[in-house]
Amino acid sequence: MHKLMNKTSFMSAMKDGMRIHVGGFMVCGTPRLLVDWLVESGVKDLTIICNDAGYEDEGVGKLIKNGQVKTLIASHIGLNPEAGRRMREGLMDVELVPQGTLAERIRAYGAGLGGVLTPTGIHTIVEEGKQVITVGDRQYILEEALGADIALIQAKAADPLGSLVYDKTARNFNPVMATAATTVYAQVGDMVEDMDPECVVTPHIFVHHIIMEDNHD
Repeated sequence: MHKLMNKTSFMSAMKDGMRIHVGGFMVCGTPRLLVDWLVESGVKDLTIICNDAGYEDEGVGKLIKNGQVKTLIASHIGLNPEAGRRMREGLMDVELVPQGTLAERIRAYGAGLGGVLTPTGIHTIVEEGKQVITVGDRQYILEEALGADIALIQAKAADPLGSLVYDKTARNFNPVMATAATTVYAQVGDMVEDMDPECVVTPHIFVHHIIMEDNHD
C-alpha cells in the first residue's frame, strides 16, 4: 500500500511552528502513537488544535508538558492542570472556543468556506475583536474557518486505498479534521481488503499517510 508510512518518515516530516489538528475527545480517538512520535521528534512552537488538552500524561498533554506547544486552540483544558498552569504563567497561549463552534470552524475550512455565523458567545467576551453580523433580527459572530498544516487522526480500519471507518465515539473530531489539513496522517488499527462504500466515513482522497498502530519502527 503506497500510503503506508513508518516512524522515521513521519518524524522527518515534522517541522517547528506547524499548525496541527489532533483528533480525539478526552483522548478517546486520539492517535496516541502519532502524538508520542511528535513528542520524540522534539519539534516546538506548535499550534495544536484539538477538542481539549488531554490529560497531563496522555494525548496532547504530553506535548504541552514537554513545552512543545506555543498555542493551544481547544474547547476546554480543565482535565489537564499543567495546561492551566502554563496558560496562567504566560508559557502557552490558549484560545478557548465553544465546542460546537470549534467543530464548525474546522468543517468550514474543509468545505472551502471563509467561516461560519453563530449566535454562541454574543454579548460575552467571546465576541471581543470579532465581526458581529445582523441577519434579520438576530446577531451572529463571524467565526473564521480553522485549518492546519497537518492532521493527526485515529481510525478503526482502512482499506488499501486509505478510506477510513471509525470506532463508535472515537469518531468524534477525526473525520472533520481529515478534511481541513494540507496533509493527513491516520493511525489505523486494522487493514481490510474490502470495505463497503456505504460504510466509508473518510474517503481516501483526504488521507495521505497511513500508520498502523503496531508500527514502532
